[in-house]
Amino acid sequence: MDHHNKLLITGASGFTGYHACKYFSDSGFDVIAISNKNSYPYKGVKWISCDLSDKKSVETLVKKTRPQYVLHLAGQNHVGQSWIDPVHSLEVNSFSTAYLIDALRQETPSCKIVVTSSALEFDPTSISTFNHPYGLSKTIQSLIAQSFAVLYNMNIVIAKPSNLIGPGFSRGVCAVFAQKIVSMEKNKTDNILKVNNLNDQRDFLDVRDAVSAYDVLLMKGKPGEIYDVNSGKSRSLKEVVKALKDIASIEFKVHSLLNDELETSIEIEPSKLINLGWKPAISFESSLKDVLNFYRKKRI
Repeated sequence: MDHHNKLLITGASGFTGYHACKYFSDSGFDVIAISNKNSYPYKGVKWISCDLSDKKSVETLVKKTRPQYVLHLAGQNHVGQSWIDPVHSLEVNSFSTAYLIDALRQETPSCKIVVTSSALEFDPTSISTFNHPYGLSKTIQSLIAQSFAVLYNMNIVIAKPSNLIGPGFSRGVCAVFAQKIVSMEKNKTDNILKVNNLNDQRDFLDVRDAVSAYDVLLMKGKPGEIYDVNSGKSRSLKEVVKALKDIASIEFKVHSLLNDELETSIEIEPSKLINLGWKPAISFESSLKDVLNFYRKKRI
């Protein structure tokens, strides 16, 4: 076993974690998957259960595994949930990251770490950008990661993914729409898709493209830097629904709950990542097909 290739993936049973375990294991990494939930069998992946918000457990984990690489995906990623229990989001997103990075600082300080933050972070210097406790927890997470990179000269890179889509269980809007359409296709519900606001604009990227971006960042990312991981193209939910209509096997009506103005789209080119040699390979349409097919195969 080549121990110079040992990669710890946190949040391994989550949506991105599932794809990351598969990708890095297939790429020849010795993958150690960390989760406090369920594991699934995948060749070459070793599972360890750990509650990352428990400092002692994290220290034990790092002492035991001593990884050369870490992809930190674990977190509480639901905005609605963060309003209900804001301190939990801070524990899971901010403090878990601090425990993990600090344990690595003590055990394997040369370890290359990619911390996945969020496009929903706010600007800590501008109070008007503070929009939810989730954003607070992810902003603090980023600041912790950057601070350790600078103060302790650690090899930490921060990735800011946009809305990730693709096959697998996700709470994202495309997955929610797809599940609803699949239950229409199976005649289990009225053919009406309710959408909060069709003018809502988002950047969607296939989760498999995001994982290949994390690979590039583990190999070539500059310590202390923040990299946008996105498609560079903003789409309204109206476009998403239209694309789903084109590939669904049934007709359906769309009911928009709000008719807000069309937001001005903020398009952020992932130029820093592209300069490192990454580019997305999966089209939006084929991502959506894969989402639909994933739920078609599941019993909904």
